[in-house]
Amino acid sequence: MRQFDFMGKRRLAFITSAILLLIALGSLAIQQLSLGLDFTGGTLVEVSYATAPTLDTIRETLQSAGLQDISVQTFGTADEILIRLQQAFDPAVGQQVTELLRATGDEVSLVRAEFVGAQVGEQLRDQSGLGMLVALGMVMLYVAFRFQYKFAVGALLALVHDVILVLGAFSLFQIEFDLTVLAAVLAVIGYSLNDTIIVYDRIRENIRTSRIDDMPAIFNDAINQTLSRTLATSGTTILVLLALLILGGDMIHNFAVALLIGVGVGTFSSIYVASALLLPLKLARTDLIPAQKENEDAEELP
Repeated sequence: MRQFDFMGKRRLAFITSAILLLIALGSLAIQQLSLGLDFTGGTLVEVSYATAPTLDTIRETLQSAGLQDISVQTFGTADEILIRLQQAFDPAVGQQVTELLRATGDEVSLVRAEFVGAQVGEQLRDQSGLGMLVALGMVMLYVAFRFQYKFAVGALLALVHDVILVLGAFSLFQIEFDLTVLAAVLAVIGYSLNDTIIVYDRIRENIRTSRIDDMPAIFNDAINQTLSRTLATSGTTILVLLALLILGGDMIHNFAVALLIGVGVGTFSSIYVASALLLPLKLARTDLIPAQKENEDAEELP
């Protein structure tokens, strides 16, 4: 099987990651995230149709009436529609929306109209940020316990890299960021960590069984040995996400987009970030095999 020189291209990969991180951080600082109704507050209207409507038609009807920042999605069944409006709540807004939709000739009835407060959104934002920090902290503790602290630092930096790039993409293209996208970001952390752990486990095994101290060569062998598994896992996951993106509807569209970006970035980072960072962190054989133990093993050899 052909061996790829991944570690030989690590400097190019580091430069690529640095450029992408600068773009992502710059967009987050200047444009920030386009927060959805879950975080900003606004109005939520649920209507029921006699027959399943077309979501694009509903969106165009409301936008032509002057309503902006609209999110339209099915809710439960195809004829139950949830409409999110990023505007102050008005008791008459539910009836106004219903009448606009009835004007197209459809049979529409109002189910509910309610206000989602910005205070709730702020609480969700704070709790979600805290949850992400706790998740990253637990990941670092697990990897440090399971492997060695240098592996933990590499894994943590790789996860931060992945999260920033996903958030940066949503900021750069001003894709709405809501609770479903936040769930996708947390899923990306788990996915990327799983891939990184597979590579790390093979690196540790190769270091313990090898008699050479050429770390780039050891890392390169480990990545090549796990490459087929990595690509197969990422490929099948991407196929599922593409199906969700194309056929899943508006409700999970952004969720699928976030996971697609995250899986792609996570696959890259498990090879070129998490693994390659172990070199500047000065990982050595003595970090995994004490010098005394290594000498004893050498004496036992014929």
